[in-house]
Amino acid sequence: MSNTRPRIKRRTPFVIVESATVRDDRLKYADLGLLTYLLDQSEEWQVRSEQLSKGEGREGRDAVRKMLHRLASCGYYRLERRRFRDGKTAMGTAVSDHPVGQWAADYVTFGEKLDIPVVEQEDGSFRVKYPDGTLGTDGFETPDRDAAPPGDDVPEGPAEDEPNPPAKAPQPARPVTVAKRVPPARKTTAPKKTAQERSDESAQKAAEKALLDADAEEVASWWWAEAEQRFGPYVGDKKGYVAMRGQVRNALLKNYTKNQCGKALIRAERHWPTAQQWQNALGIVTNHIQPGARDGRVPYSDSATWGATDNAPSTVAAGTDDADDATFGVVERP
Repeated sequence: MSNTRPRIKRRTPFVIVESATVRDDRLKYADLGLLTYLLDQSEEWQVRSEQLSKGEGREGRDAVRKMLHRLASCGYYRLERRRFRDGKTAMGTAVSDHPVGQWAADYVTFGEKLDIPVVEQEDGSFRVKYPDGTLGTDGFETPDRDAAPPGDDVPEGPAEDEPNPPAKAPQPARPVTVAKRVPPARKTTAPKKTAQERSDESAQKAAEKALLDADAEEVASWWWAEAEQRFGPYVGDKKGYVAMRGQVRNALLKNYTKNQCGKALIRAERHWPTAQQWQNALGIVTNHIQPGARDGRVPYSDSATWGATDNAPSTVAAGTDDADDATFGVVERP
């Protein structure tokens, strides 16, 4: 099996796009069409971004690249610079039929690039290697292979050391009672809301959103000034403040308090922490993660992980203009 095969994160073995994806207003209709096309390819299909633009009625190569970036920013698509346990490297693709929040966060963390570095683990899964050398989740759920299937803990027969149970005497047949079929209850339709009720709900949602935005802005503006005192003026991407404020807003939406968010930002020791640093810091300040353990993540050396080797040099340079031109075939992830 090729190392460049894509990893497909889907909930059905068919190209049935769920309603939440279809109604994702962050996507253009063309983006949704390209996503469906990627999910509908056979295992042996190979593609480059320039090939996606070929054919009557297809968009040009630049338009296709923009679609891929929009899909990546929303968590549906990304490239993976994969490093395997044997030291070999390859470029592959990950596609999802539903938005993956971790992919969208990683797209921002890695400077809005399509290619994300991942490292193969002993169990065959992959972990994202962040710029600070730490490893984090790749967004794929890993099933518990050691878990026993559900069922009753009752042996099917007698144990080897136990005597065979005595045979039971045959019982006389019992009359069979046929129960009458009860028709299912009819579904009741909820009464339609009045215009005033809809207006009140809309106003309440708007007020809740405004309050959440105000709380996020309060924490973010405080930390931006505090971080400048601690670490000096911020010289990174101009979107750093907006992204950091978004992290705080998401945490508040998950019922973290403003005080916990402030302590987590201090703990992360960054103007704008990565998604993994932010999650770890929140876990530590809420006593879900021990400070010394960090969820078992292992630091990694960038040169040791991605340095070219004599037997397996990397064929695609990270961050190049053709970094999205990976060759892959679409299969269903087991």
